[in-house]
Amino acid sequence: MSSYPPRAETIVATMTAAAAADPGAAVAFQGAPGAYSHQAVRELFPDAPALPCASFEDAIEAVQTGRAGRAVIPIENSLHGRVADMHFLLPESGLAIVAEHFVRVRHCLMGTGAVADLRQVLSHPQALGQTRLRMRAMGIEQVNYFDTAAAAAQVAGDGNPAVGAIASRLAAELYGLTVFAEGVEDAEHNTTRFVVLQTDAVPLPAPGVLAMTSLNFEVRNVPAALFKSLGGFATNGINITKLESYIRDGSFAAAEFYAEIVGSPEQPAVQLALEELRFHTKWVRIIGTYPCVRERTA
Repeated sequence: MSSYPPRAETIVATMTAAAAADPGAAVAFQGAPGAYSHQAVRELFPDAPALPCASFEDAIEAVQTGRAGRAVIPIENSLHGRVADMHFLLPESGLAIVAEHFVRVRHCLMGTGAVADLRQVLSHPQALGQTRLRMRAMGIEQVNYFDTAAAAAQVAGDGNPAVGAIASRLAAELYGLTVFAEGVEDAEHNTTRFVVLQTDAVPLPAPGVLAMTSLNFEVRNVPAALFKSLGGFATNGINITKLESYIRDGSFAAAEFYAEIVGSPEQPAVQLALEELRFHTKWVRIIGTYPCVRERTA
């Protein structure tokens, strides 16, 4: 984590030591302390030590190697769609999705002086894009930074009242910054969906509990392959809430798909749909079955 500003490095060292003292309870996340992923960890596991990691790969590896018992990873955002590379990393990780969690992203404008002093604001390009209209109306220049929380740490360390940051309220608290305004995003429905990963799958949701199942598969390179693969879900009344394709290893011969369905593999209708899916595909991998936190409706 040496690429982070000194103010963040100090907190990272403390958090890493706490996680090392109880690795089974530790929860890994990507980003600097105060990132929205850190906020998600606090909401899900308020008493667990949080382990900051430089990348998604590092967070996943922390669980694989036993430095953390779980990882909380963003998988999609309501404004920007899926998080890049996650559909490659999740299936290959060998970890299971055991829960989902939604975080309403409320960007805060923060700094070391007064709001009238601000001339520039640092943040991740996505956060800047989500606050572009508000910052333009305030006459504040936006400057790209690699991480929202790290931007807050940089501003705190520099102490320049003319330069602020856009990050979470948690970041402002950790780095001692003044929050000038909360909810400066241009769209009110900015929400990020996170998943919880761990080595072993948890028991399937109890009967009567709405469940989600995440899976990926590769279709055969023949006409109507995808149509035939998904037919079993339609005939058995299984709702597919997400279906995304991606190309692996530069091959355009056949696509792999990431899908999410409503239901559990223990349900007879889902079993029949999965049997038909397996018949028409090269392989199918179940990544996890977990309680549905937010019902998928039109």
